[in-house]
Amino acid sequence: MTGTRKTVAALFLLPALVLLGALVVYPIGYSLVRSFFNASGDGFAGVDNYTALFTDDGIRTALKNNVIWVVFAPAVSTALGLVFAVLTERVRWGTAFKLVVFMPMAISMLAAGIIFRLVYDQDPDKGVVNAVWVGVHDTFAPSSSFPKAHPGRASPLRPDRGGFITTEPVRAGSPVLLPLVGVAPDQMPDGARRAVEARAEPGKVTGTTWQDFTRGKGFGRPGRPDPSELGYAGMRIEAVKDGRVVASTEAAGDGTFTLPATADGALLRLPASNFAEPYSGVDWLGPALVTPAVIGAYVWMWAGFAMVLIAAGLAGVPRELLEAARVDGASEWQVFRKITVPLLAPVLAVVTVTLMINVLKIFDLVYIIAPGSSQDDADVLALELYRKGFAEGRPDIASAIAVFLLLLVIPVMLFNMRRLRQEDRR
Repeated sequence: MTGTRKTVAALFLLPALVLLGALVVYPIGYSLVRSFFNASGDGFAGVDNYTALFTDDGIRTALKNNVIWVVFAPAVSTALGLVFAVLTERVRWGTAFKLVVFMPMAISMLAAGIIFRLVYDQDPDKGVVNAVWVGVHDTFAPSSSFPKAHPGRASPLRPDRGGFITTEPVRAGSPVLLPLVGVAPDQMPDGARRAVEARAEPGKVTGTTWQDFTRGKGFGRPGRPDPSELGYAGMRIEAVKDGRVVASTEAAGDGTFTLPATADGALLRLPASNFAEPYSGVDWLGPALVTPAVIGAYVWMWAGFAMVLIAAGLAGVPRELLEAARVDGASEWQVFRKITVPLLAPVLAVVTVTLMINVLKIFDLVYIIAPGSSQDDADVLALELYRKGFAEGRPDIASAIAVFLLLLVIPVMLFNMRRLRQEDRR
């Protein structure tokens, strides 16, 4: 039609065809042939390698995780993209918000994996997620200031259900000394002051609980407060009779406490809540949560992609339909659910299917974010292909996985192409 000779057209197409053949056609053909041979490549294995895909525990775990990825990652990314696209359409700073949400797409998977490896770190001083989680937890359930405290040599306390209790009943008018050790000086409560011996009060049980250790002088005077020793401010003390708490109080900054006359003849108990280990957050990269955690990193990256495509589709929605629905009395939720979403259905389908193809090939995020201790639990087919082919020296199994992945991707890819062609015809 253009008068161009076929030879000239073929010459222009030749470089692209050579690259396509070298980088796509040849690797696919070689992998297909290699998947029918053994590990060394000198013996025909038939379908044994494909049988191993469903009998090998590691591959079965990877297949199960791939199903989780395909079901949840595209759905969550598309849903968030839809919400962002609809909400930002009505605000003045919508463009700036879209820019921020889309920005992670400019970051490589490698960089995103490193970022989220730190974000999910279990140490609250390093991991942002656990820092927030621990902060919220400690707001409603403060951690103890004395997790390592325990009785010293001269203490009248013995272990009791995670805490400590006196070996003998206490009497009103006789001050009680409850020395403990094991709390580092820099971890003492902020309100701690120099410990003093409590004064006797008629009809009341008084006492002192403190850190019975003097820096540089060891235990100083064991069982007696020394000038440089600090009281256990906030330590909870309970008076127990016949297994029942009859009175309780908390120690002042100098470690002194006072209990009413009902504590006379009771055992004094320092309950286990005084010695609870600080809450360290959630093990996001442990075996139970590593896959959802990595999916969260993926959603962070690809929700912006979904948002941009859906926003483009939303721009083509006839505004008169939305306004007519509002005039007829439809609420914003009804307009969104019964008009906006159905009109965007073709776009939503294309975005979801595109992300499904993408997650079937996910590798780098899992490889970087999941630590070695839980990488087996986060395994996916692409990662298992790499491990079989390079770490374990099984190119036969790796080739079978590659062909299997291709077979999984082709139907989804054809469906996506069909949807795109239908959109073009419209």
